[in-house]
Amino acid sequence: MDSDFPPLFGCPISMELMEDPVTISTGVTYERKSIEKWLFTYNNKTCPATMQTLAAGDFVITPNLTLKRLILAWKITDSSASPATIEEVRSLLATVESSPFKVSSLRKLRSMIETSDEMKSEFVRLNGIGIVVNVVVQILIDCSDFWTFEACEEAVGVLSQLPISNEDKLFDEMSKREELMKSIAIVLQRGSAEGRFYAVKILRNIAKNTNFNWGSVLEEQGIDFFKPLLELVSDEFSTKASSCTLDVMMEILALSKRSRVKAIEAGAVCILIELLPESGRSKCERMLQILQSLCECAEGRLALVEHGMGIAAVTKKILNVSNVATKMGVKILLWISSFHPNERVVEEMMACGVVKKLMMILHMDGGGGGGGGGRSSTKEKAIKILKMHGSSWRRSPCFPRPPLPTREKHQIAIG
Repeated sequence: MDSDFPPLFGCPISMELMEDPVTISTGVTYERKSIEKWLFTYNNKTCPATMQTLAAGDFVITPNLTLKRLILAWKITDSSASPATIEEVRSLLATVESSPFKVSSLRKLRSMIETSDEMKSEFVRLNGIGIVVNVVVQILIDCSDFWTFEACEEAVGVLSQLPISNEDKLFDEMSKREELMKSIAIVLQRGSAEGRFYAVKILRNIAKNTNFNWGSVLEEQGIDFFKPLLELVSDEFSTKASSCTLDVMMEILALSKRSRVKAIEAGAVCILIELLPESGRSKCERMLQILQSLCECAEGRLALVEHGMGIAAVTKKILNVSNVATKMGVKILLWISSFHPNERVVEEMMACGVVKKLMMILHMDGGGGGGGGGRSSTKEKAIKILKMHGSSWRRSPCFPRPPLPTREKHQIAIG
């Protein structure tokens, strides 16, 4: 039930149903723990929804008891709520198309179609996509007008509830109307936390389920396309937005070297390295996959070795997260070992525990990643790294010297 709550009951920061709603001086209501973390833990001086600067005396948090009672009442009565009707959808679309006051109608539409497949079908049949897309692209005419921007964000929220595939009408609109993707990019760059979440949801659906041509988008926007995505990846408040963004980046970066270079120029390697130590399993695996993709480029490998935490952050995750993470971590180290075999990098790998981790992999059945039967590709990569730099590492007093399995001992010119 909580995943289908009315939009006004959701916190603009976490996107979750509020339990302890509080209001700040700008009139916007948030979940208490989210806004307190934003203001007092991270010392931000703005309202996250409106980006309005808060004066010194504006950091007052007031419990919104009325909204709290409404949320509690909704939880009790939600199961008995009457379903939306086709006529309601038709009426709301007529209002969106003809009235300058579109925001409340768009919110109601989003609430209706996100909970009912039947309403989604009716929305599409009544040309709802075309009507809502027209609202979205208005932002290109005047993105400085508050009401136009808010209506655009709500319209993007409606579109984010729709399925997207090569056969769907929404994808057809995107293919025909380049201004739609430009408008979504503006919301991604300048929108509220909620608007940016809706925008990145659409991008994820496009990236995962269609053959959309991202080349024209990257050609026009360059690193400006990746900068807001990296901001969302770093968002510690909205884990949903961060997770969606990682999915988007994985799909887009797999398509071309150009996309990877643009992401590197936007600072992707540095940001991911700094986020990696505190990431959980799912995010860690996706971050390592993105780093592996970026390290296929010379620019990505250079950014990683030049970052003070680069080698250490990747090494730390090997054998500590999952077989998948170990496999990708070793692949990244192989790229670094092969293309940056200078003395500083080799010594840093020793100091960060790379050699110890590689030796542990050699002693493991399956090599920390790969299938059963025979030696894994991860173990093969570990052997390659040790063969490349073993002569340098074995002179170090820090070099670990456990007995090697007989088969590997004959293949590594060390110890």
